[in-house]
Amino acid sequence: MNKAVTDGILFMPPSFGAGLNVWSSGDGTPGSDTYANAVNAAFVPADQNFGPALELQKASAVQKLRYMGQTPILPGCYLRVTARIKAISGNLPTVRIAGWAGAPGGGNVSGVAQFGPQTTLPSYGKVVEVSAIIGTGNRTGVDMVWGPQASYGHFGLDLTGANGGVVRIDDIEIEDITRVFLREMLGMVDVRDYGAIGNGVHDDAPAFEAADAAANGRDVLVPHGTYRMGDSVTMQSTVRFDGTVTMGAQHVFTLTKNFDLPAYIDAFGDEELAFRKAFQAMLNNSGHDSLDMKGRIISLTGPIDMSAAVPDKSSYSQRRLIKNGQFYALDRPAWATQVVTSQGTYSPRNSLVLTGVTNVANIPIGAVVEGNGVGREVYVSGVDIAAQEVRLSQQLYDASGTQVFTFRRFKYMLDFSGFEKLSKFSISNVEFQAGGECSCVMLPRAGTGFHFRDCFFTSPKDRGISSPAVGDQGMIVDRCQFLSNEGSLRVADRASIALNANANDVKLRDNRIVRFRHFALLAGSSNIVSGNHWFQGDNSNDGTRSAGLILTRTNCRTTVNSNYVDNCFIEWSNEHDSAPEFSSEFSFSALNLVDNVFLAGNVAPWFTFLVVKPHGAGHFLNGVNVSGNSFRIIDNPIDRIERIDTSFADLDYNRIKNIAFSDNTFGNIQNPVSSPLLLEYDQGSPASTWTIQPGASLPFGAFAQTVTSVLPAGPLRNGGGDVVHVAPYYEAKQGPDRNQIRLQFGTAVRGTVTMIVRIDDPF
Repeated sequence: MNKAVTDGILFMPPSFGAGLNVWSSGDGTPGSDTYANAVNAAFVPADQNFGPALELQKASAVQKLRYMGQTPILPGCYLRVTARIKAISGNLPTVRIAGWAGAPGGGNVSGVAQFGPQTTLPSYGKVVEVSAIIGTGNRTGVDMVWGPQASYGHFGLDLTGANGGVVRIDDIEIEDITRVFLREMLGMVDVRDYGAIGNGVHDDAPAFEAADAAANGRDVLVPHGTYRMGDSVTMQSTVRFDGTVTMGAQHVFTLTKNFDLPAYIDAFGDEELAFRKAFQAMLNNSGHDSLDMKGRIISLTGPIDMSAAVPDKSSYSQRRLIKNGQFYALDRPAWATQVVTSQGTYSPRNSLVLTGVTNVANIPIGAVVEGNGVGREVYVSGVDIAAQEVRLSQQLYDASGTQVFTFRRFKYMLDFSGFEKLSKFSISNVEFQAGGECSCVMLPRAGTGFHFRDCFFTSPKDRGISSPAVGDQGMIVDRCQFLSNEGSLRVADRASIALNANANDVKLRDNRIVRFRHFALLAGSSNIVSGNHWFQGDNSNDGTRSAGLILTRTNCRTTVNSNYVDNCFIEWSNEHDSAPEFSSEFSFSALNLVDNVFLAGNVAPWFTFLVVKPHGAGHFLNGVNVSGNSFRIIDNPIDRIERIDTSFADLDYNRIKNIAFSDNTFGNIQNPVSSPLLLEYDQGSPASTWTIQPGASLPFGAFAQTVTSVLPAGPLRNGGGDVVHVAPYYEAKQGPDRNQIRLQFGTAVRGTVTMIVRIDDPF
């Protein structure tokens, strides 16, 4: 590149023969003295070495020679000023190329070098050539770096040293040597040409913005060095990094043309920092809705506080996506679980708050709460230090009074809990390789529509996905795999949980979950759990099995369909109710369990696939559909597939309503169950009262509450063998367990009837 050729810019000053009135003895600025008619200067028309030349006697401490014309200084353009000189008589001076840096307004640019290297003339008559390179960029070989603030210069030379010497000077040359600084690739703008220093101290942000503005479709080059950004910077051009960038946490570095994780890693030189800055830029720039990791693996030394990465935002509700990469947890102390014990008081009247909490300032948001009467997956959702209160994600079922609670804060690879609200956020095609060191993702405290798609949660130490509050509203988890770190342990020894959710409308679809203690705990309602395969067995004989899916809302309004439930069971409780006894609510209702495959092996005889566990008295089933499922045990049979866990309370079987427990298949189940239950009863001897015992075939050991039809299968006959035309009435809930039906005929008859018995009350 040569501006004289490409743009027709004139850099070369006129020869001395054109007149000395344009050559100043000062700085070259307008009004300064010239060498025209000066007593110590004369034009020599024919020197044996130079031809035309200027003869000059040194009369000042610094004898200056400056061309008074304004030689332009352009970003990216580098000038070399050259002079040939020889001593004629007197003292031998020292000579150097010099210039006066001019700002656009006409003043001098202070603080920049305005002369080049010095050379002392060695002897009389010996020609010495001196030169210096001037430019805006701090590049190797540039003698006078003037930065972007200089727009022109007055160039020439200085004579220093003892006075009295006489020298002759050939015509001074100024040439564009930008070609020397061109790299292998053309079409690139160098930030140094616009004033970037790259020493880690100078604020290079203005130079980056100036280079970006000048690029006009070309790439911007950041050469080797450390470039400090004193403010936020947005680059509209593609940027190539050989050097690295530093900036404050509050400042945003936005790459609009090459916005992806590898570019940020190149920019910041540190994977964790690069991810934080890229995430910050994504939430501060409407030009990009996704951060593509481009297949990069980020090795984490500790949790990434996603909210701290974006200090200017506590909430965000525009769609954003992180995709295509892996996070890998290194073995570091930062992953250690934080454990705090504090005394606190719980009252069901203020059911989501612990009051009078000691040591409250040390209790972290997102900690799991443990204590007497505390259900599973209760988290700290907020802390009020002044009031000594801890806010809870769920109610406590039996913790009234004062006790010592334990708070365990697991560490997560990506921790969003600092956000008050984060909605419409997605993570796609990302693997969280926890390696048993840490947990994977903690959700924000509030938000709607968090979405995980095609992700792997591999070997989490404690949790895959945790929700400390209601940031899981409408959460979707699609086609993900949760691979436990506890697969080699017995079920009873496992503690890890794939995920939990507190709010409503969660969709878990087509996921695969391997050998956790629990797959999912859903505390909200209106959930859909579909197409998943979760298995939790071990190699022990007659082994303990844990709940795979846990529902803790009585009126759960949840559909569980087309899943493969493998060596575990579904548990339905109300452990997140501060008043667990029934009190005018809907009770255990609105569960659809349809078209699933249930399979288990090596289980204890008392194992069941469906467990209802009320934590208070008076509850009942009201609107439950269990149909189209396949239940099978692959070795030793079990008694039944369903039961009520009465550890805390039993159900009120008199109030059961609207139950459809039908069209299921049973393999190696000793007592298949159904309601409505179609059965056939044969009375061999005449009797006016027939006692029918369907008990073991009724779900949940419930009462034989209703008979919807009775039809003789052939004639009814009296003791003499005569056909008797008589219709019976039934008496329900008979016998000590109230699971018998009595048919009253009014006369003694024998024969066979088919009948339909239900455990629910139609009224």
